[in-house]
Amino acid sequence: MGPRAFRPEDRHVFFGRAREARELADHWQANSLTFLSGPAGAGKTSLLQAGVLPLLDPDVVDALPVGRVSSGTRVPVALRGGSNPYVFAVLSSWLPYEAPSGLSDVTISGFLARRRVRHDQYGDPMPTLVAVDGAEALLAAGRDPAASDDLFAQLATALEGDRDLRALVVVREDALPMLRSRREKVFRRAVEYAVEALEPAAATAAVRGPARTAGRPFARGAAERLVEDLLTVRRVSPLGDETEERLPLVEPLQLQVVCSALWEALPPDASVVTAGHVRDLGDVARSLADFYDGVIDEVARDAYHGETERLRARLREAFVDEKGGRKDVVAGSAESAGLPDAVIRALAGRHVLRLEERLQGGSRWRLSHDHLVRALTRGEESRAPAGRVDPAEYRRLAEAALREGYLERARDHARTALRHSGPDQRLRADLEQLLADIAYRGDDLDTAVDHYGRASVLLQSLPGAEGQVAGVLTAISQIKMAQGRFESALRDLEAAALRRPDDAGIRVELAWVMWCSGHVNGAVDMLDTVLAEEGDERRALRARGEIMADLGRPTAALRDLGRLDWGYSPSARTAYALALALEGRVDEALDLVPPIEHETSVTVLLRVARIRDAAGRRDDVASLARRALEDGVRPPLPRPLVEVAERLVRG
Repeated sequence: MGPRAFRPEDRHVFFGRAREARELADHWQANSLTFLSGPAGAGKTSLLQAGVLPLLDPDVVDALPVGRVSSGTRVPVALRGGSNPYVFAVLSSWLPYEAPSGLSDVTISGFLARRRVRHDQYGDPMPTLVAVDGAEALLAAGRDPAASDDLFAQLATALEGDRDLRALVVVREDALPMLRSRREKVFRRAVEYAVEALEPAAATAAVRGPARTAGRPFARGAAERLVEDLLTVRRVSPLGDETEERLPLVEPLQLQVVCSALWEALPPDASVVTAGHVRDLGDVARSLADFYDGVIDEVARDAYHGETERLRARLREAFVDEKGGRKDVVAGSAESAGLPDAVIRALAGRHVLRLEERLQGGSRWRLSHDHLVRALTRGEESRAPAGRVDPAEYRRLAEAALREGYLERARDHARTALRHSGPDQRLRADLEQLLADIAYRGDDLDTAVDHYGRASVLLQSLPGAEGQVAGVLTAISQIKMAQGRFESALRDLEAAALRRPDDAGIRVELAWVMWCSGHVNGAVDMLDTVLAEEGDERRALRARGEIMADLGRPTAALRDLGRLDWGYSPSARTAYALALALEGRVDEALDLVPPIEHETSVTVLLRVARIRDAAGRRDDVASLARRALEDGVRPPLPRPLVEVAERLVRG
């Protein structure tokens, strides 16, 4: 046990949430949309993974793995332009063993429609159960709002179009009001289920159950004593006055921390955990203070210039009152207390701070628990020495930093994890992919290719990893495409196709590379073949439709693109608009042109130039075409379009 979420395979050691698991399973199966909410650290993910999923009968419901809005390390981040990264991450979680190329540019409705419908013993279609965990990440500062809105809209569309679909969205309680306020009817009708910390009896069961399963049970009264210690908070004011308070609930995170510390401290020959062990080895206040010390050190290192003592002083000043209790800070005023918003978010994400809504209005930040006060007020000499390096923990920190956009921090954590990963080839491959993703986000494309290459070599030595190898080779190809290295990209994709010859997504990518490198007929033939075999394959339709528009064949372009929902993609939208303009429907085309002030796709810029040229608005046609031809732009203009752009520049 330790401070991490329980997984489905941990169900045999997950105790104390039987009632909540049954109730939530019933809500999920009975309602179109359910919101599971609760404070950070309340165990929402554990409840879902180890409590609810094992209760679902596979002969009655078709439950997909839990979806996450961040891709982690399995899926390369080099996506085809216009793909929604959040939707891509969720779909990759729902179908973790499919090659990433098979999910690029796929909508939620499209993904669900292509799955085989499962039927129960009576021949009726089973309800499909899907979940999205960590939805607060879609509502936080720093995310892509258009992509977030698109994911929610896609989920609403899927729910409204499929009466057998059931969705569960897991969200931190402070982000729940933003979900409630969404305009889609299905969101307003959602059933809400709130989970709180553990009541004493449930906490006692959560202590006893795993120990009994591990063959080292608690003696009578020992588990109760540990829980009572967790419920008791002793405060010492700066003047030395002591007070004691009994809390009503036990935080699951703190229960894990304390049990883990006690378990590690037990003598090897102890067959039963006694009250004496709890008294002598299970110092609750010390264990929690040690844990929160480490968390505060981590936040200081990552978001406060490494100034740990200064951060502690600011936290004491802002959040601890003169009696040694917790003090509130009005949300929004943290900056004046010397805590920038990035630090506040980091502390909240690591369960140090909690945002609370007040009945009289307004929000307040406060320490998430009274036990945190000791971590902030005890002297440096009483802190525990640093423990061993856990590569899984540093990998988690790296992924969290990457989600928050702190690339240097993410790279440092990932490198630390890699140095201590030992001989585990799969872990090392995942970490190499993570380092590649970080480098890609930082626009260090050569380094990204190097890390993806090392990941590919590691994966090739593992059984059953052909799909992952193909995905990594596809990512390498996409990066080389961005660099204009079309021929090299073509070789990598051909190698990926050899490993996954039935993967339509890889063949579509192959067609894109052929098109960009000037092999026009080969690209079109490849897409025709995919569509002949796969039918209305979304990625192939989009690719062929865009190429047809760029080639000046509007009828064929409109035929393909008109069968798609391309609302999120500026590339597909401008291709459709260009086809309209080439058919003489220039007013319709101009209405579809998206804002281009910050547009970086040279293909999109050239299409807008061609649309304006067709409409007779030639004042900025040459400048747009010139932007499309600029040196150093990534990815560069496909070779068949260079002459088109040069002609527009000449006027």
